[in-house]
Amino acid sequence: MADTLTKITYQTLQQGKSYLSFAHKTLSIQARKALKPNNLPPIPVPPALISKLQQRVNDIQAVDWQDAERGIYPTSLLFDEPWTDYLRQYPLLVADLPSIWARADGKKYQDFDRDIQTEGYPNYYVQNFHHQTGGYLSDLSANLYDLQVEILFGGSADAMRRRILAPLKAGLQAFRDVPAKQIRILDAACGTARTLRAIRAMLPQASLFGVDLSDAYLRKANEQLADLPGSLVQLLEGNIEELPYVDNYFHAVTCVFLFHELPPAVRQKAIEECYRVLKPGGTFIICDSIQVSDSPELEAMMHMFHETFHEPYYRSYMEDDLIDRLKQAGFAEILPTEVHFMSKYLVAKK
Repeated sequence: MADTLTKITYQTLQQGKSYLSFAHKTLSIQARKALKPNNLPPIPVPPALISKLQQRVNDIQAVDWQDAERGIYPTSLLFDEPWTDYLRQYPLLVADLPSIWARADGKKYQDFDRDIQTEGYPNYYVQNFHHQTGGYLSDLSANLYDLQVEILFGGSADAMRRRILAPLKAGLQAFRDVPAKQIRILDAACGTARTLRAIRAMLPQASLFGVDLSDAYLRKANEQLADLPGSLVQLLEGNIEELPYVDNYFHAVTCVFLFHELPPAVRQKAIEECYRVLKPGGTFIICDSIQVSDSPELEAMMHMFHETFHEPYYRSYMEDDLIDRLKQAGFAEILPTEVHFMSKYLVAKK
């Protein structure tokens, strides 16, 4: 009875998040038409596509619940939402919309306030990804990011992130003789640490590490991790092209929603660096956007995403062969690709 009630509560929560996301999108579209009209024609979404997307949402929620029910991670993780933070940030998100619209209409892709330091970052990184204010370099962006992503994916962003947990736990079986506290896991390009929170819930004793290029996002990550029990998560500011760790150090490396925002050559370098810092027998897990090769029926939506949001490297990502890149880096075993909702997962062994 308790499991049934928990499942119903989870399903209700996910449905509520989906409705709220839809309401926000609808209202923001109407507000833009009224306050900042443009000549762009509306993009029709075929009913068949809506039905397919809804089925994908239902499927990922079913898998999410099943993994919790099987004990891959605690069911409490399904309800680990920073509601207070979201409520506090939502008015700022709404207030920021006119700036995003103006930036999109004016094609201002490198629009930063004077107080934001852009020196020292790779050129490809100094962008207003998604037209967001401050790109990835401002505290405002870091504070709004998780809420923006949850709205974009209809409340399923964390469910997509959690799909790395089952293969991570399975991969660590190669080191079952290693004491739990000595297991080292790196989340490369950790952002605001939503993935690290999920890993901590599943592996409370493991030593967790996060690296990211944005000091603003690392400040937010520290805030998100402050209330977690267990050893302190070690965060470093660094570039995935040159990870600040020695060779063969980690038992597992994860990377979530990064590769579609990298130029092709940098994608390869990032995979090679993750390979370098991974121990022999270790597992590397990529979670990222779907590609044409695994979801050809959604190709039109991928093009729409590229054209609607400022994603300068997404077009090349759509057709990129990540499996070949993993092989070039030296990974000997690559498990079959999985697809959940709008995300895909690659698991490789060193």
